[in-house]
Amino acid sequence: MALADIRNGARNETGIAEALAQLSERFGPRFQTGEAIRAQHAHTTTYIPAQLPDGVVFVENAAEVQAVVQTCAALKVPVIPFGTGSSLEGQVNAPEGGISVDFSTMKRVLEVNAEDLDCTVEPGITREELNVYLRDTGLFFPIDPGANASIGGMASTRASGTNAVRYGTMKDNVLSVTAVTAGGEEIRTAHRARKSSAGYDLTRLFVGAEGTLGVLTSITLRLQGIPAVIAGGICGFPSLKDACNAVIMTIQLGIPVARIELLNTLQIKACNAYSGLTLPEQPTLFVEFHGNEESVRLQSEEFGAIAADCGGGAFSWSADADERAKLWKARHNVYWASKALRPGYEAIATDVCVPISRLADCVAATEQDIEEHGLLAPIVGHAGDGNFHVCVVFDDKDAAQIAMVEAFVSRLNARALAMDGTCTGEHGIGQGKQAFLPRELGGSVELMRQIKRALDPDNIMNPGKIFSAAPAQ
Repeated sequence: MALADIRNGARNETGIAEALAQLSERFGPRFQTGEAIRAQHAHTTTYIPAQLPDGVVFVENAAEVQAVVQTCAALKVPVIPFGTGSSLEGQVNAPEGGISVDFSTMKRVLEVNAEDLDCTVEPGITREELNVYLRDTGLFFPIDPGANASIGGMASTRASGTNAVRYGTMKDNVLSVTAVTAGGEEIRTAHRARKSSAGYDLTRLFVGAEGTLGVLTSITLRLQGIPAVIAGGICGFPSLKDACNAVIMTIQLGIPVARIELLNTLQIKACNAYSGLTLPEQPTLFVEFHGNEESVRLQSEEFGAIAADCGGGAFSWSADADERAKLWKARHNVYWASKALRPGYEAIATDVCVPISRLADCVAATEQDIEEHGLLAPIVGHAGDGNFHVCVVFDDKDAAQIAMVEAFVSRLNARALAMDGTCTGEHGIGQGKQAFLPRELGGSVELMRQIKRALDPDNIMNPGKIFSAAPAQ
């Protein structure tokens, strides 16, 4: 990540002006151009500078999404989808201006098929809202990134979260989408069947595309039965490497852990202060098991034995819902807990993912890098799938500190790639990680550009994200 890579693109001033006039007439008060509302629809989560759209339209149904895209397509004006704005790599910025499409009022549950364990929702519903709706059905949607993100945003960034080790990521849990393409046509990528050999896998193409190929209007999701027993607990370790080794052994032995989260000493200190916990300040694993009473007991005992073999302390676990909720709320608030370590400073939350066998090596090398360069940077990870995050807290007004942080992020990504990992396990590329994508995928990036040009020849769909993609000549 480097601020020098965040640039403004060429603006179509004539087209934008006409789009503003047409959309204002079409949507009335649901189309806003005030600076404050536009600023709320630009990137604000990390130090990537905000690039404001020219207008924000609050759509209420798929037909309105089509109308917006058709207007913008005719005038060659950018379209930027907006869910809750919780993305971390500049995905909602408007480097060429354009229209932000806000889905906050498109949050209906369109269909629940309890017998088939699936549902179809509009993109604006958040994961927490969906699970409240599903509660009486005995089903739940298991993907849980730290933010209460929208389902559309989660699909677009191929999000995952703490449950991914057992339930997979968004790519594993989206059965189908409907999307409005750059030409203004609404398409459906698949039916609800659990498998299909019918042509290209367009669902997977749109999941993770960050809005660069089309605007999602509905998502069909896999659901899971709510476990009869959910038990969780914590276990401290003398070193980060010992904790990582316990994770590796747990996964390699096939223990069906639902969540296994790694927090280093500094992250525990931050959580204690911010969330009112009293945990020993040492590398710690947060663990959770799902199943029936007997299976959860056996899994907990097996994990406790592994932890002891790796030098861990006593594994204390509980099925009490309130105790678990407090623990996982603290885990989901690690970004804000990290920022609170140095009030008034900025933070960069970045992530990488490596094969599980290299997790201990990558985390240990990263912690050493942090110490050698005098950085304030807690580490937390979805350790069960080799994914971990570093939140660097720094003075964003100090050019020397910015350069130091950017150099660290570059080294972190290079380290993960050298271990056959990825520069982002779940945050996506957006604007912030574009420099690392060619290093990871080489010539495949040009193939992505070709797909982008074929589906979006005028480059109006969330331009400037993932890679540069000039309009076709």
